[in-house]
Amino acid sequence: MTELSPAHDAAVTDRNRLAGSAYSSDRDLAARQALYEWKTPRYDLPGMVAEQLSEVRGRVVDVGCGNGTYVRRLRRDRPDLAVLGLDIAPGILAGVPGPVAVADVTHLPLATASVGAALAMHMLYHVPHIPRAVAELSRVVARDGLLVVSTNSARDKPELDDLWQRAAGDVLGTERGPARISLSARFSLERAPAILGEEFGRVDTIELPGTITVHDPEPVIAHMASYRAWADQHDVPFEATIERARTILVDHIAHHGAFEITCLGGILVCRY
Repeated sequence: MTELSPAHDAAVTDRNRLAGSAYSSDRDLAARQALYEWKTPRYDLPGMVAEQLSEVRGRVVDVGCGNGTYVRRLRRDRPDLAVLGLDIAPGILAGVPGPVAVADVTHLPLATASVGAALAMHMLYHVPHIPRAVAELSRVVARDGLLVVSTNSARDKPELDDLWQRAAGDVLGTERGPARISLSARFSLERAPAILGEEFGRVDTIELPGTITVHDPEPVIAHMASYRAWADQHDVPFEATIERARTILVDHIAHHGAFEITCLGGILVCRY
């Protein structure tokens, strides 16, 4: 795997960018989530997480809860649990039913061993010092509890990467343009077990492969445009590249009937 540049790390982890732009509302996160509506097989991720928590009692904290997908499901399916949602972005918490609070994963406002389970779903790659965050999550989870984490593989959605580079190349007048930013690369499905294993004795990975098939370019375009908070990191005019990608997609779908994207994400269940 290509080593990530300091500039990439800084952009993906910058708190002002995350709280003030990328997750100031749920617009862009919701666009990324919505693309999976066209994925087969379909995975009920909140249901899978709830199942992992079947033996958990007491308090559950969802760290980096975003727009509350898991918070809502757990409160619906497990009303016996005390579910707390935490995020660094006040804006995205506005639509999440309470209790919620603004908090940083490296300084959790929770007592040691005070939760039966913690969730860190598609968020640890945004943390500047990931091992420190994992250690803090380990601190708050009871010894008989668990941590559930999710992220994407380094091999996730290569067709989108190719589409971006084709479109960027057309905009720049070159064969292929620069790669688009990868959010999950710092904490990919391949890298995650070793990092989590520093604090947890057992880390089980549940891979979730599949294929997204769209017959309309708009879900893909909305997903690509959802990276607008990092537009300055792409070394190419962002909006022009998005529009060129739309044209390429329209042509591809007209000729092939659909556009397919290969996906690989996963859930990691960590125990002591």
